[in-house]
Amino acid sequence: MKKLSAWILTAAMLLSLAACGKAPASSVAASSTSASAAALADGTYTGEANGNNGPIAVEVTVKDGKLAGVTVTDSIETKGLGDTAMETLIETMVSHNTTNVDAVAGATNSSNGLKEAVQKALREAGADDAYFAAESSAAASSEELEDSYTYDVVIVGAGGAGLVAAVEAVQSGASVAVLEKTPATGGNTLVSGGGLNVPGSRQQIAMGIEDSVESFYEDTLKGGDNLADPALVRVMAENALADADWLMDEIHVEFMTDRVQQFGGHSVPRALIPIGNKGVEMISKLQAEAEKKGVEIFYNTRGTELVVTNGRVTAVKAENNGKTVVFNASKGVILTTGGFASDVEMRKQYNPNYDERFMTTATQASTGDGIKMAQAIGAGVRDMEWIQVYPTCNPLTGIISYVANSRFDGAILVNNQGQRFIDEMGRRDVISNAILDQPDGYAYLLWGQEVETVGNMTQEHSKEFEQWQKDDLLYVAESIEDAAKHYGIDPAALKATVDAYNASIADGVDEDFNRGGALRTLAEGPFYIQKVIPSAHHTMGGLTINTDAQVLDTDGNPIPGLYAAGEVTGGIHGTNRLGGNAITDLVVFGRIAGRNVVA
Repeated sequence: MKKLSAWILTAAMLLSLAACGKAPASSVAASSTSASAAALADGTYTGEANGNNGPIAVEVTVKDGKLAGVTVTDSIETKGLGDTAMETLIETMVSHNTTNVDAVAGATNSSNGLKEAVQKALREAGADDAYFAAESSAAASSEELEDSYTYDVVIVGAGGAGLVAAVEAVQSGASVAVLEKTPATGGNTLVSGGGLNVPGSRQQIAMGIEDSVESFYEDTLKGGDNLADPALVRVMAENALADADWLMDEIHVEFMTDRVQQFGGHSVPRALIPIGNKGVEMISKLQAEAEKKGVEIFYNTRGTELVVTNGRVTAVKAENNGKTVVFNASKGVILTTGGFASDVEMRKQYNPNYDERFMTTATQASTGDGIKMAQAIGAGVRDMEWIQVYPTCNPLTGIISYVANSRFDGAILVNNQGQRFIDEMGRRDVISNAILDQPDGYAYLLWGQEVETVGNMTQEHSKEFEQWQKDDLLYVAESIEDAAKHYGIDPAALKATVDAYNASIADGVDEDFNRGGALRTLAEGPFYIQKVIPSAHHTMGGLTINTDAQVLDTDGNPIPGLYAAGEVTGGIHGTNRLGGNAITDLVVFGRIAGRNVVA
C-alpha cells in the first residue's frame, strides 16, 4: 500500500494550495539552477520574512556557489504544521539548489514566508531578479496510489474529531482509514488553545470548584440563545467527564493541574487547559495512539464525493495527485472535515455580513468540504447563518491571540477614547459585535500585574508576546497614562476609566457592566495594552445529526452509513459557541461516531 506514515513528510509533499488534494510524492526530479546573470558568493547569510504567525528568520549557507544549507533561527509557526512544512521545503531547496518550489498544501503562508526569507539571504550572496527567474523548479513526481482501497471505516478529515473517531473505531475492532487533504493532522484543533470544558473534573475537585452537568447544560443552551438542539447538548454535557478521563487515562493527554479556566458565558471555571495551552498536546497524543493501533492516514488526499449504493453510503471518492481514488467503507463513513470559516464565498452565501472584511483564525483547509459532499446526497443542514468571530485577534493577520487570554484573568477592554464598553467575560459574539461598533472597529485590552501574575500570559506565550511588541500591537507601559499616550488615547480619560473600575470592584461588583468571572484591580505596573480586532473563528452551522452522530437527510431521517462529528455538524452550539465547547463537542461526538459506525 502506497501511503505515508503520519508526521513523516518528504520533499515530495510540495504541492500548492490550489492542489491541496494531491498525493505525497516519493521523489523529486533532480534539478539545478540554470545559467544566471548572477553568481553566489560562498558564505553565511541571513534573511527574514513574514510567515503565518509572524516573522521567519533564516541563516543560509552558500558553498561552491550553491545553496548548501538553511537553518530557521527564529519562528513561531504552528508546531506540527508550519514548522513541518518548512522542514520539507528546506530539504528540497537544498537538495535541488533552488527556491523555485511549490508551497506545502495547508501551510501556504509558512511556506511562502520561508521561501521569501531564503531569497532575501541569497540576495546578500549576490542573487538578483535574473538569478531567481532562471532557477529550475523542483517538480514533484508522485507516488501513485492504487485505484481503490477497502476498509471497515473511512473517516474524512484528520483533525481532532477525526482522530478521536479513528481511535474509537479501531478500538472497536474495525480497520480504519483517515483521509486528510493537507500534509499534516490536526486541523483547527492543532491551532486552538485546546481548552476542554468538563463539569466535575478531577482538576475542579482539587481546586474546590463546584460544578454540575446541569449547570454546564444550561450555560451552553443559554449561550446559544436556546436555539441549539437540547438533546445534543445533553449528550455533550453528560459525556464530557467520562470522555475527558478517557483522554487523560487512555490517550495520556496532559492537562495543567493548577489551572481551570472560565471562558465567557460559563457560570464557573470548567475548562481544562492542556500542557502548553495549545491543541498540539491533544493532536500529538491522539495521532500516536491511532498509528499504534493501525489506523492508516492518507495525506494530501481530499475527499470529493460520497458514493451511495442501494441507499447506503458505501465509499468516498478522493483526489490524490490529480487521480481519483475510491475508498470503500464496508461499515460506514464519518465526516470530520471541520467548518467553513476560511471559505469567504460560503460564509457570504449563508451570512453576507461575514465578507472579505473579516480575516480568520481558522486553518486554510476550513472550506466546508464535508458539508458540501453530504448536501450533494441529500443531507440536511442547520444553523448555517451563525458564524462566530473571536474578539481578540491580530489586526495584521487575523490570528487569535493567546496572550489576550489575560481577559479571562481580569483584563479590561477599552476603545480609542479610553472608555470601557462591554462585559469582558460575556459571549464572544456580543463582545465582537461591540468592538466592531467602536470607533475604527478595534479595541485595546489593558491589564497590570494583579492580572499578569495569575495567568502569566506574556510568559506562557512569550514568542507571541515578543512578536506583538515588534509589530507595535502590544506595549509595556510604566503607567496608565504612558499606555494611553503610546496609542494616542486621552491619558486623563483612560486614567479616569481605570480609577472608576478599581473603585467599583472594590465592593465586589462591576457597577458599569456587571462583569463576570474574576474581578481584579489594575493598579500595579508595569501595565500591558494590546490592540485587538475580531476575526472569523467558528461556524456553528453544519450537517444535521442525531444523538447517535448519524447524519440526517433533509426530511430528518438518518442516512445509512454516514456519520459526522465536530465543527462539520450543526445543532450543538445554537447561535453562539461558548469557549472550550468545541473540543468537548468533537471528543464526545467523535467517540460516539467511532463506536456507532462499527456497531
